[in-house]
Amino acid sequence: MGRNKYQVWTGLAICFYLITCLYSFGQPKPSNETTFQSSKEIDAFLQKQIKERRITGLQVAVVQHGKLVLSKSYGTANVQDAVPVTNRSIFPINSCTKAFTGVAIMQLVEEGKVDLSAPVSRYLDGLPQAWQPVTIRQLLTHVSGLPDINRLLNPGTYGLQGVGTEEATFAKIQAFPMDFATGTQFSYNQTNYLLLGKIIDKLQGKPFAQVFQEKQFDVAGMPGTGFGDSRDIIPGMVQSYRYVTNLDGKPLGKEKLIINYAEFPPMRRTASGMNSTAEDMARWIIALQQGKLLIKKETLKTLWTTGTYNDGKPTQWALGWVLKPRPVHDAMVITGGGRSAMFVYPNDDLAIVALTNIAGSYPEEFVDELAGFFNPSIPASDPITALRMQLEKRGFDQAPTIFTDLKRTNPAFQPTENDLNDWGYRLMNGQEKPKEALEVFKLVVKQYPDSWNAYDSLGDALLRNGEKAQAISMYQKSVALNPDNHDGKKVLERIMK
Repeated sequence: MGRNKYQVWTGLAICFYLITCLYSFGQPKPSNETTFQSSKEIDAFLQKQIKERRITGLQVAVVQHGKLVLSKSYGTANVQDAVPVTNRSIFPINSCTKAFTGVAIMQLVEEGKVDLSAPVSRYLDGLPQAWQPVTIRQLLTHVSGLPDINRLLNPGTYGLQGVGTEEATFAKIQAFPMDFATGTQFSYNQTNYLLLGKIIDKLQGKPFAQVFQEKQFDVAGMPGTGFGDSRDIIPGMVQSYRYVTNLDGKPLGKEKLIINYAEFPPMRRTASGMNSTAEDMARWIIALQQGKLLIKKETLKTLWTTGTYNDGKPTQWALGWVLKPRPVHDAMVITGGGRSAMFVYPNDDLAIVALTNIAGSYPEEFVDELAGFFNPSIPASDPITALRMQLEKRGFDQAPTIFTDLKRTNPAFQPTENDLNDWGYRLMNGQEKPKEALEVFKLVVKQYPDSWNAYDSLGDALLRNGEKAQAISMYQKSVALNPDNHDGKKVLERIMK
């Protein structure tokens, strides 16, 4: 049977997309701190990432010494119509929004309206008894233990799951039990940032979207930045895509590129509702570091300081950001949707923004390498980047040997459990590489043998690779280490039937 005209046009559009990925469009005039040769090398590096990660459209901006020194745009903003990405194309940034929410809360701190150590009940009335002692800092750092409102959202679109209005959804999640005792565990949670949005609304006396516009976007000079989702008509907005192997409950046999539709109900947009450009976000970083958004240097230091668990250990998160501590070249990081990333290297006076319109491209995985063009010692300073580069070169089946080699040549090499675990799940769920992910999770268990979560993740990976008996053993170890691992118990109950 011949192909119909829609199949032919789709094929032509995708071919055009692959061609346009090799070129950049509409470049601005950043500060001329990169040489022509390094610019060519950066182009080659980014084109390699586009090809390997099958990125449809990409924007990159680099800030060095308080100036925009690089701004690049590649690929297609709309595959259907072969529309190229330009430096003015607007991308969804998903959870990168949380960094802006952190700044909005710290502005309230500077105004004397918020105490990070105060319970949320000081600022919001009518919350469940168990929620009331949770502090503002615990909301920001995801150690609250609150039930996640995402449970009531449609998994495909993030829209409300048949529970009525946003107010009804919020009321329903308040009836759920706490996930764990506050301050004892980490759990990435959109309810935390929903509450922070309500606090901003109340204490600033206007909707948080207006507060962000007046106190951040306008101050930093961000004309392409605002709130919205797939339901909104936003001039210059790119189309988002993702690859799937199943559609409508049926396996496809091979991956297919489809439109990525997403709804972010307004109440939740302090967690993941912003759209922006790489240049806008670069200007925001400059404004943040130059004291235009937060007046006191001490406030910025607090923004980038992690919280603590009840036992005094540091959390993974700072206030809307993730801290990547290293012996040198610390990084403040925020990522979103597997398609956007913002890295700030405070001690190196360097920052990088990378935005794509393909879910699962994970630009955060190549930002440290890109930073190496501006400071060659940065890539080796990040254990995950150093490990990934070697595994991709020598093979994931050599993971134990490579890990030992890196440890021998650099005694400070010790990837954190969280970083290894996050990377493993990006490989398994985002990039559909379950075998490679399995090798990473085996490393996690070997390096952190007392971690219940390590065994839980390894069990998950073993299941994905069809190794049911071994998966059962790993889940049993996880539950033995943590009897409160209710999700692990549910999986065990299901697979042992």
